[in-house]
Amino acid sequence: MEIKEMEVAQSTSLFNQVSTMGHEQVVFCYDEPTGLKAIIGIHNTVLGPALGGTRMWNYTSESEALTDALRLSRGMTYKAAITGLNIGGGKAVIIGDASKMKTEAFMRRFGRFVESLGGRYITAEDVNMKTKDMEYISMETKHVTGLPESMGGGGDPSPVTAYGTYLGMKASAKKVYGNDSLSGKKVAVQGVGQVGMHLVERLSKEGAEVYITDISEEKLSKVASQHGAKVVGQEEIYDLDVDIYAPCALGATLNDDTIGRLKCQIVAGAANNQLEDENRHGSMLMDKGIVYAPDFLINAGGLINVYAEHLGGYNKESAYQHADKIYDTCLNILNVAENDKIPAQEAAIQLAQERIDAMGKVKLSF
Repeated sequence: MEIKEMEVAQSTSLFNQVSTMGHEQVVFCYDEPTGLKAIIGIHNTVLGPALGGTRMWNYTSESEALTDALRLSRGMTYKAAITGLNIGGGKAVIIGDASKMKTEAFMRRFGRFVESLGGRYITAEDVNMKTKDMEYISMETKHVTGLPESMGGGGDPSPVTAYGTYLGMKASAKKVYGNDSLSGKKVAVQGVGQVGMHLVERLSKEGAEVYITDISEEKLSKVASQHGAKVVGQEEIYDLDVDIYAPCALGATLNDDTIGRLKCQIVAGAANNQLEDENRHGSMLMDKGIVYAPDFLINAGGLINVYAEHLGGYNKESAYQHADKIYDTCLNILNVAENDKIPAQEAAIQLAQERIDAMGKVKLSF
């Protein structure tokens, strides 16, 4: 194939990928002096400007990073819609090793890229990003949330994310067992970062028997000692005889290989894009009789928290009160999925899309 033909094919493939998922805009950001490589995905702004965190990960390829940005930003659209927020869906990914590359200049340069979008995208924290990073970004743009409480922000949103995930887990237990108590239930938590750690704390306080795994031995040791959780191997987590599997690390852990190994009755976790293939793997879980709490619904607490900050006059109590609604919404979706004989993820997407479509009749994109 000639070089020009290859370029056309690659371009066509890229636009097909973007259009298939319904994105409005994808921005590629590059800064040679700092080494910054980032992708910002703006999926849908019918309900408002796109709000979503920035994650930094050492992706194996730029194609993998793009796919992550597209899937994550689409999930943010549905997350905002289903929780009743007047905000659109967006997400950013930064390619590289967070432990080596992040500096003040690096983060401020990213902040300038965010500023260049004129408010169409508002950033926040995600994997490998901290409130200090948001502080640096805020030096270059006002379109940032997740700022330290000392600056009037909401601080780390992960406790609210964990709270919503916990409520989704309890709603799922109500559906399966007839009551929502997690006391005595065996729960496998995959990933004990900021969100997973807070989730384990809540589960332990309720009397659940918790198993944990993570790529970080340091995090495992800390969480195990603090909350009495039992450490298991990264692959062993899928084979445990437990009641609930809670994926709280990266996505796509529910796939052709792992679903057949699960022995749980419920999957309810904080990770984004848990289903490697949304349609096939959602159906596989349903066929196996496993109740699946839609990820973009039950992990919406973090978005609720930064949205409250975005509105101004942040109040932590009101953010938690909004997150309380996740329980009833999750239970409703599980009932709809059962009645309509469709996967819960499909039922949740339908509900979110109905709100977007209804508002799209009276509003233009941001």
